[in-house]
Amino acid sequence: MAPAEVLSGKIVSAQVRERLKQQVVEMKEKFPGFRPGLAILQVGNRDDSNLYINMKLKAAAEIGISANHIKLPNTATEADVLKCIASLNGDPAVHGFIVQLPLDSDKPINTEKITNAVAPEKDVDGLSSINAGKLSRGDLGDCFIPCTPKGCMELIRQTGIQVAGKRAVVVGRSKIVGAPMHDLLLWNHATVTTCHSKTSTLAEEVGKADILVVAAGKAEMVKGEWIKPGAIVIDCGINHVPDSTKASGKRVVGDVAYNTAKEKASYITPVPGGVGPMTVAMLMQSTVESAQRFLEKFQPGKWNIQYNKLTLKMPVPSDIEISQSCMPKPIDQVGKEVGLLPDEVELYGQTKAKVQLSALKRLKNQPDGKYIVVTGITPTPLGEGKSTTTVGLVQALGAHLHQNAFACVRQPSQGPTFGIKGGAAGGGYCQVIPMEEFNLHLTGDIHAITAANNLVAAAVDARIFHELTQTDQALYNRLVPSVNGVRKFSDIQIRRLQKLGINKTDPTSLTMEEVNLFVRLDIDPGTITWQRVLDTNDRFLRKITIGQSPTEQGFSRMAQFDITVSSEIMAVLALSDGLDDMKKRLGRMVVASSKRGEPVTADDLGVTGALAVLMKDAIKPNLMQTLEGTPVFVHAGPFANIAHGNSSVLADKIALKLVGKEGFVVTEAGFGADIGMEKFFNIKCRYSGLRPHVVVLVATVRALKMHGGGPAVTAGVPLPKEYMEENLQLLAKGCSNLNKQIQNARMFGVPVVVAVNAFKTDTKAELALVVQLAKEAGAFDAVECTHWAEGGKGAVALAQAVQRASQAPSNFRFLYNVELPVIEKIRLIAQQIYGASDIELLPEAQEKVALYTKQGFGNLPICMAKTHLSLSHDPEQKGAPTGFILPIRDIRASVGAGFLYPLVGTMSTMPGLPTRPCFYDIDLDPVSGEVHGLF
Repeated sequence: MAPAEVLSGKIVSAQVRERLKQQVVEMKEKFPGFRPGLAILQVGNRDDSNLYINMKLKAAAEIGISANHIKLPNTATEADVLKCIASLNGDPAVHGFIVQLPLDSDKPINTEKITNAVAPEKDVDGLSSINAGKLSRGDLGDCFIPCTPKGCMELIRQTGIQVAGKRAVVVGRSKIVGAPMHDLLLWNHATVTTCHSKTSTLAEEVGKADILVVAAGKAEMVKGEWIKPGAIVIDCGINHVPDSTKASGKRVVGDVAYNTAKEKASYITPVPGGVGPMTVAMLMQSTVESAQRFLEKFQPGKWNIQYNKLTLKMPVPSDIEISQSCMPKPIDQVGKEVGLLPDEVELYGQTKAKVQLSALKRLKNQPDGKYIVVTGITPTPLGEGKSTTTVGLVQALGAHLHQNAFACVRQPSQGPTFGIKGGAAGGGYCQVIPMEEFNLHLTGDIHAITAANNLVAAAVDARIFHELTQTDQALYNRLVPSVNGVRKFSDIQIRRLQKLGINKTDPTSLTMEEVNLFVRLDIDPGTITWQRVLDTNDRFLRKITIGQSPTEQGFSRMAQFDITVSSEIMAVLALSDGLDDMKKRLGRMVVASSKRGEPVTADDLGVTGALAVLMKDAIKPNLMQTLEGTPVFVHAGPFANIAHGNSSVLADKIALKLVGKEGFVVTEAGFGADIGMEKFFNIKCRYSGLRPHVVVLVATVRALKMHGGGPAVTAGVPLPKEYMEENLQLLAKGCSNLNKQIQNARMFGVPVVVAVNAFKTDTKAELALVVQLAKEAGAFDAVECTHWAEGGKGAVALAQAVQRASQAPSNFRFLYNVELPVIEKIRLIAQQIYGASDIELLPEAQEKVALYTKQGFGNLPICMAKTHLSLSHDPEQKGAPTGFILPIRDIRASVGAGFLYPLVGTMSTMPGLPTRPCFYDIDLDPVSGEVHGLF
């Protein structure tokens, strides 16, 4: 018979590499910025290992794989290697990971333990017990196959001969080649015999083989005459035998006597140039396959999510009963479902987690989804259900319309939770769960803000005290102490010197005048705007005297406590787009003015770095879920009057990447559209760079009747009969407020969908009238919603309307240019949004305009602090008043957050407790640990 056809591993591996190269190009085109990643961990410095690694690195570079060679010294311990493996297992940029064997360490290391420590989904060498087990079980599509056997199979396929039904013999039973080769042939439907050093009838068994794979590690052990005529022979051996004709005195041969075997076989692999080149090619193939699996599993916009089915009850139970009746999914499962990697989800128990900001970096090249903001008409003191609508809309989009949908909501203060308002997790069958976790400590972000805020307050008064009681030199010696005879400025002190125009880094080189400038902030106590905070409603802290202890030597002053969520640090958290941005904003916060009229900042106090440390975890968004299992980010909760009243920019940005191009992110803006929505557009969107697609405007028959002239609505008091009976005339008159808020939304160029939040006392005629008048006022659509009682099912019509509106043209624009003078920006908001004829600045406000303009803050956006109960400054004026003069009592600056806030009337920043606070009903079951009485 004719000599065997040579199966050249060089040729086949080149074809494989070319194919992989094209696959990587296509991968990069589909996922910009993505690149398959291979990590090679080496212990020691063996020459042969270095040679093999260089071959792998070269092949990876040719294909377009990002290869990283990690080299540990030969002094590395087993613990060192395991620590490195754990790090690589958690690195989302590493898709394939191999440990180069043997481990060249002078310390005892268990190789089996090391190979099994590699994450099975990254074990592209296929050496872990899990991958070996899956291969032996026949799960070929869910495991990695060792590279040499995989290369052998590829060479066998090149022959075009079917493996199924053939008799195969494998000589050798090593874990790396022989054993997995047996399993691979078996699950490709060959009848397989494994031979080894103890096989007494080796020649006889070899002679039966249609397919022969030899990996015995013994030079030319298999003789040509043993081989069955026409067999396929795959020789995995690499052996050196003496050869005086070679310069090295030796030559490389396989485990098969090649010259005689090729006369009997139909196909045969040469040595070298046969199986060897295929091993590296298969490593590259497995790495690309792993990257493809990674993309399929964590592809943004491709969610495989399990929704919870609600069991609706009538009458609707209390919020906490509903919340506790639902079994939430493990929060790590929620993270996995929406495409977050395990190392991006930081668990805080079973039902809440923080999400690492690295997720945003990983997803930066992915397109954003549709951005929806939920706002409302001017509300009653009871609220009109924006949070409930936000949750209901997301449940409808996700659990009922099967769209990727993420809610982004504010974290509530504990003050109202124990006061009069109760919690803010939504209500009825539209809640974030567990609602007791949501409404109480969550992950401690508000406590971190309390600590950071009060550190600044303490620093302000301490600095005033020390400057009043010490000389310049004494201050300097304490601020820049000598440690072991060396004086050194800290980084933040260097920044202060640069701000003062002192370009020196040697503490001994400052003149006495420079020392004076450096140590004296010279804070004017009358200009201090920074207050202490507490996350509890406590009216007796609204005005206090501090510094009454004898140790403060009579340096007392009037001060106050605010509630924590009113702290500028909360607004900073909400508007930051990363750790670096947050740190800069914290440093820019102005706490007072000097006696020279210059702003004094947190950076001047030297506290910026400490604040960043306190806030380093708080900046990570909190992941929770709704009753129906859709994902929620709960992050930041700034006041909606003296701040902008919106959840964090970071939560929105991460969610928009996770939902994918066709998905939806629904966020909520506090209070009515004249406050929360206006600030969402002019402040939040200005800083985030995000552009909304749809405004959802929540309206209720109850609130519209109030705007039509109905009696006062008071929390805790039964509603008057006008709100319980049909009254179309009163309702129609009140729709003037709805009309104005629709106009306000459309002023920004965004389509508006009105959600009419139905109550059981509303009649069909009343609901139909609101829908009709909303459409006539220019709403894209208006729909009746029953989500409070029905969950997502009751908001399906709203979700469908939002889907349609998101396809409509959106010509988003800001209301004003920040370069305009401060007064003009305030006037534009007052006239265009509120309906005022003009504004009137009281003397204190006029002084602040001049001061802030002089200090360089005139180009900041405006954050109006006014009542949420009217479009005007007077909470008694309902409907859509016009022609009024808006009085501006004062203007304050949140420079770190990045806005000026004019005060329209008196703003309380510390709520008080009512006669009967909510805490009377809140209790803990000591046996079950369940919380009762929250709402």
